[in-house]
Amino acid sequence: DDVPIRTWFPKENLFTFQTATTTMQAISNFRKHLRMVGSRRMKAQTFADRRERSFSRSWSDPTPVKADSIHDSRESHDLQNSCTALDEECEDLNWEAEREMEVMSCEGEDFIPPKIMLISSKVPKAEYIPTIIRRDDPSIIPILYDHEHATFDDILEEIEKKLNVYRKGCKIWEMLIFCQGGPGYLYLLKNKVATFAKVEKEEDLILFWKKLSKLMSKINPEPNMINIMGCYVLGNPNGEKLFQNLKNPYESSSN
Repeated sequence: DDVPIRTWFPKENLFTFQTATTTMQAISNFRKHLRMVGSRRMKAQTFADRRERSFSRSWSDPTPVKADSIHDSRESHDLQNSCTALDEECEDLNWEAEREMEVMSCEGEDFIPPKIMLISSKVPKAEYIPTIIRRDDPSIIPILYDHEHATFDDILEEIEKKLNVYRKGCKIWEMLIFCQGGPGYLYLLKNKVATFAKVEKEEDLILFWKKLSKLMSKINPEPNMINIMGCYVLGNPNGEKLFQNLKNPYESSSN
Protein backbone atom coordinates (compact mmCIF):
# COMPACT_ATOMS: atom_id res chain seq x y z
CA ASP A 1 0.00 0.00 0.00
CA ASP A 2 2.95 2.35 0.50
CA VAL A 3 4.07 1.99 -3.13
CA PRO A 4 2.47 4.76 -5.25
CA ILE A 5 0.64 3.69 -8.41
CA ARG A 6 1.03 6.29 -11.14
CA THR A 7 -0.92 4.65 -13.93
CA TRP A 8 -4.37 3.11 -14.00
CA PHE A 9 -2.97 -0.10 -15.50
CA PRO A 10 0.60 -1.31 -16.22
CA LYS A 11 1.95 -0.21 -19.59
CA GLU A 12 5.15 -2.27 -19.52
CA ASN A 13 3.49 -5.64 -19.17
CA LEU A 14 -0.27 -5.94 -19.07
CA PHE A 15 -0.11 -9.47 -17.74
CA THR A 16 1.54 -8.31 -14.49
CA PHE A 17 -1.80 -6.80 -13.48
CA GLN A 18 -3.23 -10.26 -12.86
CA THR A 19 -0.55 -11.09 -10.28
CA ALA A 20 -1.65 -8.14 -8.18
CA THR A 21 -4.91 -9.89 -7.35
CA THR A 22 -3.10 -12.33 -5.05
CA THR A 23 -2.59 -9.50 -2.57
CA MET A 24 -6.33 -9.32 -2.00
CA GLN A 25 -6.96 -12.98 -1.12
CA ALA A 26 -7.24 -12.16 2.56
CA ILE A 27 -10.46 -10.21 2.03
CA SER A 28 -13.29 -12.34 3.45
CA ASN A 29 -16.97 -12.38 2.54
CA PHE A 30 -16.36 -9.98 -0.34
CA ARG A 31 -17.94 -12.19 -2.96
CA LYS A 32 -21.39 -12.33 -1.35
CA HIS A 33 -21.58 -8.55 -1.20
CA LEU A 34 -20.47 -8.15 -4.81
CA ARG A 35 -22.89 -6.87 -7.40
CA MET A 36 -21.99 -7.83 -10.94
CA VAL A 37 -23.72 -6.41 -13.99
CA GLY A 38 -26.24 -8.97 -15.21
CA SER A 39 -25.91 -11.26 -12.19
CA ARG A 40 -29.58 -10.91 -11.21
CA ARG A 41 -31.09 -11.19 -14.66
CA MET A 42 -34.36 -13.13 -14.66
CA LYS A 43 -35.12 -15.07 -17.80
CA ALA A 44 -38.92 -15.34 -18.13
CA GLN A 45 -40.77 -16.28 -21.26
CA THR A 46 -43.95 -14.25 -21.66
CA PHE A 47 -47.01 -15.11 -23.71
CA ALA A 48 -46.13 -12.32 -26.14
CA ASP A 49 -42.70 -13.83 -26.69
CA ARG A 50 -44.18 -17.25 -27.40
CA ARG A 51 -46.77 -15.78 -29.74
CA GLU A 52 -44.13 -13.81 -31.62
CA ARG A 53 -42.00 -16.91 -32.08
CA SER A 54 -44.98 -18.97 -33.21
CA PHE A 55 -45.53 -16.55 -36.09
CA SER A 56 -41.84 -16.14 -36.92
CA ARG A 57 -41.97 -18.69 -39.75
CA SER A 58 -42.39 -17.27 -43.23
CA TRP A 59 -45.74 -17.37 -45.03
CA SER A 60 -46.31 -17.20 -48.76
CA ASP A 61 -48.28 -14.20 -49.98
CA PRO A 62 -50.73 -15.11 -52.74
CA THR A 63 -51.41 -11.44 -53.56
CA PRO A 64 -50.43 -10.83 -57.19
CA VAL A 65 -47.86 -8.13 -57.89
CA LYS A 66 -49.05 -5.38 -60.17
CA ALA A 67 -46.88 -4.67 -63.16
CA ASP A 68 -46.76 -0.94 -62.50
CA SER A 69 -45.42 -1.53 -58.98
CA ILE A 70 -42.11 -2.84 -60.28
CA HIS A 71 -39.64 0.04 -60.55
CA ASP A 72 -37.01 0.36 -63.13
CA SER A 73 -33.64 -0.82 -61.82
CA ARG A 74 -31.96 2.46 -62.75
CA GLU A 75 -34.54 4.52 -60.86
CA SER A 76 -34.21 2.25 -57.83
CA HIS A 77 -30.44 2.64 -57.91
CA ASP A 78 -30.71 6.45 -58.06
CA LEU A 79 -33.19 6.46 -55.20
CA GLN A 80 -30.90 4.27 -53.12
CA ASN A 81 -27.95 6.61 -53.72
CA SER A 82 -30.07 9.63 -52.70
CA CYS A 83 -31.18 7.90 -49.49
CA THR A 84 -27.59 6.93 -48.68
CA ALA A 85 -26.38 10.51 -49.14
CA LEU A 86 -29.23 11.80 -46.96
CA ASP A 87 -28.44 9.29 -44.22
CA GLU A 88 -24.76 10.29 -44.23
CA GLU A 89 -25.69 13.98 -43.98
CA CYS A 90 -28.02 13.30 -41.04
CA GLU A 91 -25.32 11.21 -39.35
CA ASP A 92 -22.82 14.07 -39.67
CA LEU A 93 -25.34 16.51 -38.15
CA ASN A 94 -26.03 14.12 -35.27
CA TRP A 95 -22.29 13.72 -34.64
CA GLU A 96 -21.81 17.50 -34.46
CA ALA A 97 -24.82 17.88 -32.15
CA GLU A 98 -23.55 15.16 -29.82
CA ARG A 99 -20.12 16.77 -29.78
CA GLU A 100 -21.55 20.16 -28.80
CA MET A 101 -23.55 18.57 -25.98
CA GLU A 102 -20.43 16.81 -24.70
CA VAL A 103 -18.46 20.07 -24.79
CA MET A 104 -21.12 21.76 -22.65
CA SER A 105 -21.23 18.91 -20.13
CA CYS A 106 -17.45 18.78 -19.72
CA GLU A 107 -16.89 22.49 -19.09
CA GLY A 108 -14.93 23.50 -16.02
CA GLU A 109 -11.37 23.19 -14.81
CA ASP A 110 -12.37 20.48 -12.35
CA PHE A 111 -13.34 18.04 -15.11
CA ILE A 112 -11.14 14.93 -15.27
CA PRO A 113 -11.71 12.72 -18.35
CA PRO A 114 -13.21 9.36 -17.34
CA LYS A 115 -11.61 6.00 -18.03
CA ILE A 116 -13.76 2.86 -18.10
CA MET A 117 -12.38 -0.50 -16.98
CA LEU A 118 -14.66 -3.36 -18.11
CA ILE A 119 -13.91 -6.61 -16.24
CA SER A 120 -15.28 -10.04 -17.11
CA SER A 121 -16.15 -12.31 -14.16
CA LYS A 122 -14.46 -15.10 -16.13
CA VAL A 123 -11.07 -13.55 -15.35
CA PRO A 124 -9.42 -15.28 -12.34
CA LYS A 125 -9.99 -13.32 -9.10
CA ALA A 126 -12.04 -10.79 -11.06
CA GLU A 127 -14.07 -9.80 -8.01
CA TYR A 128 -10.94 -8.42 -6.28
CA ILE A 129 -9.72 -6.25 -9.15
CA PRO A 130 -11.96 -3.22 -8.42
CA THR A 131 -10.57 -3.09 -4.88
CA ILE A 132 -7.01 -2.86 -6.19
CA ILE A 133 -7.66 0.18 -8.34
CA ARG A 134 -6.31 3.36 -6.84
CA ARG A 135 -9.06 4.98 -4.80
CA ASP A 136 -7.76 8.54 -5.00
CA ASP A 137 -8.28 8.61 -8.78
CA PRO A 138 -12.03 9.03 -9.31
CA SER A 139 -11.62 9.10 -13.09
CA ILE A 140 -11.18 5.30 -13.14
CA ILE A 141 -14.59 3.63 -13.35
CA PRO A 142 -14.45 -0.17 -12.89
CA ILE A 143 -17.41 -2.21 -14.15
CA LEU A 144 -17.52 -5.90 -13.28
CA TYR A 145 -20.01 -7.90 -15.33
CA ASP A 146 -21.35 -11.44 -15.04
CA HIS A 147 -19.87 -13.45 -17.90
CA GLU A 148 -22.56 -16.14 -17.60
CA HIS A 149 -25.75 -14.07 -17.50
CA ALA A 150 -25.05 -10.49 -18.61
CA THR A 151 -26.00 -9.29 -22.08
CA PHE A 152 -24.37 -6.68 -24.28
CA ASP A 153 -27.26 -4.33 -23.52
CA ASP A 154 -26.66 -4.81 -19.77
CA ILE A 155 -23.04 -3.76 -20.21
CA LEU A 156 -23.85 -0.73 -22.37
CA GLU A 157 -26.59 0.43 -19.98
CA GLU A 158 -24.23 0.15 -17.01
CA ILE A 159 -21.54 2.14 -18.81
CA GLU A 160 -24.02 4.90 -19.64
CA LYS A 161 -25.30 4.95 -16.06
CA LYS A 162 -21.83 5.18 -14.56
CA LEU A 163 -20.84 7.95 -16.98
CA ASN A 164 -23.93 10.00 -16.08
CA VAL A 165 -23.18 9.57 -12.39
CA TYR A 166 -19.60 10.69 -13.00
CA ARG A 167 -20.64 13.73 -15.10
CA LYS A 168 -23.94 13.84 -16.94
CA GLY A 169 -23.37 13.90 -20.68
CA CYS A 170 -19.68 12.96 -20.62
CA LYS A 171 -18.17 10.18 -22.75
CA ILE A 172 -15.35 7.63 -22.44
CA TRP A 173 -11.88 9.08 -23.04
CA GLU A 174 -10.08 5.76 -22.68
CA MET A 175 -11.21 2.19 -22.09
CA LEU A 176 -9.75 -1.12 -20.94
CA ILE A 177 -11.49 -4.47 -21.54
CA PHE A 178 -10.15 -7.21 -19.25
CA CYS A 179 -11.45 -10.55 -20.50
CA GLN A 180 -10.39 -14.02 -21.56
CA GLY A 181 -9.61 -15.06 -25.10
CA GLY A 182 -6.81 -16.36 -27.24
CA PRO A 183 -5.10 -16.03 -30.62
CA GLY A 184 -7.74 -14.61 -32.92
CA TYR A 185 -10.74 -14.34 -30.58
CA LEU A 186 -12.22 -12.50 -27.58
CA TYR A 187 -14.39 -14.41 -25.10
CA LEU A 188 -16.67 -11.53 -24.10
CA LEU A 189 -19.80 -13.36 -22.91
CA LYS A 190 -20.98 -16.93 -22.58
CA ASN A 191 -21.52 -18.30 -26.09
CA LYS A 192 -20.45 -14.93 -27.49
CA VAL A 193 -16.95 -15.22 -28.91
CA ALA A 194 -15.78 -12.31 -31.06
CA THR A 195 -13.83 -13.39 -34.14
CA PHE A 196 -13.12 -11.48 -37.33
CA ALA A 197 -15.86 -13.42 -39.13
CA LYS A 198 -18.51 -13.09 -36.41
CA VAL A 199 -18.15 -9.32 -35.96
CA GLU A 200 -19.20 -9.01 -39.61
CA LYS A 201 -22.19 -11.36 -39.45
CA GLU A 202 -23.71 -11.60 -35.95
CA GLU A 203 -26.09 -8.71 -35.37
CA ASP A 204 -25.68 -8.47 -31.59
CA LEU A 205 -21.89 -8.29 -31.84
CA ILE A 206 -22.12 -5.66 -34.56
CA LEU A 207 -24.53 -3.53 -32.53
CA PHE A 208 -22.42 -3.85 -29.38
CA TRP A 209 -19.30 -2.41 -30.99
CA LYS A 210 -21.27 0.27 -32.83
CA LYS A 211 -23.05 1.41 -29.66
CA LEU A 212 -19.80 1.26 -27.70
CA SER A 213 -18.10 3.50 -30.27
CA LYS A 214 -20.89 6.08 -29.80
CA LEU A 215 -20.03 6.22 -26.08
CA MET A 216 -16.45 7.27 -26.87
CA SER A 217 -15.53 10.94 -26.52
CA LYS A 218 -15.84 13.23 -29.53
CA ILE A 219 -13.76 16.01 -27.98
CA ASN A 220 -10.76 13.98 -26.86
CA PRO A 221 -7.72 15.48 -28.67
CA GLU A 222 -5.91 12.14 -28.43
CA PRO A 223 -6.95 9.01 -30.38
CA ASN A 224 -9.62 7.16 -28.45
CA MET A 225 -8.19 3.87 -27.25
CA ILE A 226 -9.93 0.60 -26.38
CA ASN A 227 -7.24 -1.53 -24.75
CA ILE A 228 -7.58 -5.32 -24.56
CA MET A 229 -5.97 -7.09 -21.60
CA GLY A 230 -5.89 -10.68 -20.33
CA CYS A 231 -5.43 -12.53 -23.60
CA TYR A 232 -3.10 -12.55 -26.59
CA VAL A 233 -5.58 -11.84 -29.39
CA LEU A 234 -2.90 -10.93 -31.93
CA GLY A 235 -1.34 -14.40 -31.76
CA ASN A 236 -2.26 -15.23 -35.35
CA PRO A 237 -3.41 -13.49 -38.56
CA ASN A 238 -7.06 -13.93 -37.59
CA GLY A 239 -6.48 -11.75 -34.54
CA GLU A 240 -5.06 -8.99 -36.71
CA LYS A 241 -8.12 -9.24 -38.99
CA LEU A 242 -10.38 -9.01 -35.93
CA PHE A 243 -8.73 -5.79 -34.77
CA GLN A 244 -8.91 -4.27 -38.24
CA ASN A 245 -12.61 -5.10 -38.47
CA LEU A 246 -13.21 -3.41 -35.10
CA LYS A 247 -11.09 -0.35 -35.85
CA ASN A 248 -12.29 0.56 -39.32
CA PRO A 249 -16.10 0.45 -39.24
CA TYR A 250 -16.55 1.46 -35.61
CA GLU A 251 -13.85 4.15 -35.46
CA SER A 252 -12.30 2.73 -32.28
CA SER A 253 -8.67 1.66 -31.95
CA SER A 254 -7.23 -1.13 -29.85
CA ASN A 255 -3.95 -2.03 -28.16
